[in-house]
Amino acid sequence: FADGAQTIVDEFISSGEAKWGQRSAVTLLLPHGYEGQGPDHSSGRPERFLQMCAENNMTVAICSSPANYFHLLRRQALSPVRRPLIAFTPKSLLRLKSAVSQLDDFTSGTFAPVLPDPTELSDVRRVLICSGKVYYDLAAARAKDEHKDVAILRLEQIYPLPTEALQAELAKYPNAEVVWVQEEPANQGGYPFIALNLPEI
Repeated sequence: FADGAQTIVDEFISSGEAKWGQRSAVTLLLPHGYEGQGPDHSSGRPERFLQMCAENNMTVAICSSPANYFHLLRRQALSPVRRPLIAFTPKSLLRLKSAVSQLDDFTSGTFAPVLPDPTELSDVRRVLICSGKVYYDLAAARAKDEHKDVAILRLEQIYPLPTEALQAELAKYPNAEVVWVQEEPANQGGYPFIALNLPEI
């Protein structure tokens, strides 16, 4: 769990190259999610890691798609650029029936830092940007209330922020209000980082 390893993360993982001249491709899979499994299971707080991000020193991702998660780990293993990967992994996605990918999604394609909305929409008035499992809560609520004017974008990689991919998706909805959604309290998720960086996009 992340809370017991924070000093190691601060001293060696986030600043290993800057302080020690050591490049590392270590991957941390941190349990994170408000799922009723106790405080240890939400101890991998994204805001702690996003506060340590600078100069492309590490990658922070919260995947919602099994295939995209596979491609993220594959990219990390094969990339010539060696930097730590912090991947938040909610356990409920292991059992969630709607969190599935087709076989073709695994055998073709690459990691997508932003996943577009797969639903057919019209006259979109609001775009929700989220990461991880909260997407499935939002999609279920949208389907239940039959909202055809709300788009949901999945930001699978939070740092480095995929500026061009995010701009391309937001350009599809030029007149829509953009809203960041997270399951955590405001100061414990991606909001502080997104609030600083999204307006520039």
